[in-house]
Amino acid sequence: MSASGGTKAIVAALAANLAIAVAKFVAFLFSGSSSMLAESVHSLADSGNQGLLLVGGKKAKREATPQHPFGYGRERYIYAFLVSIVLFSVGGMFALYEGYEKIKHPHELEHWYWPVGVLVFAIIAEAFSFRTAIKESNQVRGGLSWSQFVRRAKAPELPVVLLEDLGALVGLILALGGVGLALLTGDGVWDGIGTLCIGVLLIVIAIVLALETKSLLLGEAAGIEEVHKIEAAVVDGDTVPRLIHMRTLHLGPEELLVAAKIAVKADSSAAEIASAIDAAEQRVRAAVPIARVIYLEPDIYSEAAAAAGPDPEATPGGGAAH
Repeated sequence: MSASGGTKAIVAALAANLAIAVAKFVAFLFSGSSSMLAESVHSLADSGNQGLLLVGGKKAKREATPQHPFGYGRERYIYAFLVSIVLFSVGGMFALYEGYEKIKHPHELEHWYWPVGVLVFAIIAEAFSFRTAIKESNQVRGGLSWSQFVRRAKAPELPVVLLEDLGALVGLILALGGVGLALLTGDGVWDGIGTLCIGVLLIVIAIVLALETKSLLLGEAAGIEEVHKIEAAVVDGDTVPRLIHMRTLHLGPEELLVAAKIAVKADSSAAEIASAIDAAEQRVRAAVPIARVIYLEPDIYSEAAAAAGPDPEATPGGGAAH
């Protein structure tokens, strides 16, 4: 994912949510609708989340230091994880509390046209933000389905904005349904039920975001296509006849670490081995530009040594062929 594409989607979502949060809160003041209060807090939490994503993106650009030699690329993962916590605690739990209170102490809605008008406006604004996120995601999604894109994306910003906007649109529809039923029946309990549904929705989205960003924080390998490209680039059939084994790790969304044990000819000189490693690194970087940190260990491959131990990859001179 390009940083510019993610930033564009975040800014669009931030602008929409700030405007919607103000409008929803005004509607709550005039109508007393708990759905509107829950939705205003939801939009305010979303605005804070987009702010967190922007801060994380800026901090991730800092140069590497002796204390952090691999840089700060994972800052983006940390702030995306904070987003899930905010969405769960501020958005979801508050909505559940408000829904419970409204069901326990229902009251008739006043000035119904305020919440209805604001919800229609909010749906239009959120649809614009969601459309921007979809457009930016389509530029990097390739042939992946939407669920695969959310699960496999190494850059967290677009999946976060996509899920937030989707949750916002569904939440607005739930709020409109709750307000509508409360007006039709004259029973404010429906407004509380709509608020509870919003809370459950936000908590589910927050859990999905937390699980995905947790995986990124723990450290994910390169995608399957990138791994195949790296494997093909390392081996040239002459100076590097075989890849013994390899590990990859994302240091950030756009920075990849590659560590591999490669086979070299038994009669190669030190200068020839060094030249072979340099050439292999150049091929890897040409094939996968985000492979910025590469460590290649030369070894003499032996099929007998590879089959000798219970862990072939830990056996000197041996390893599983790719």
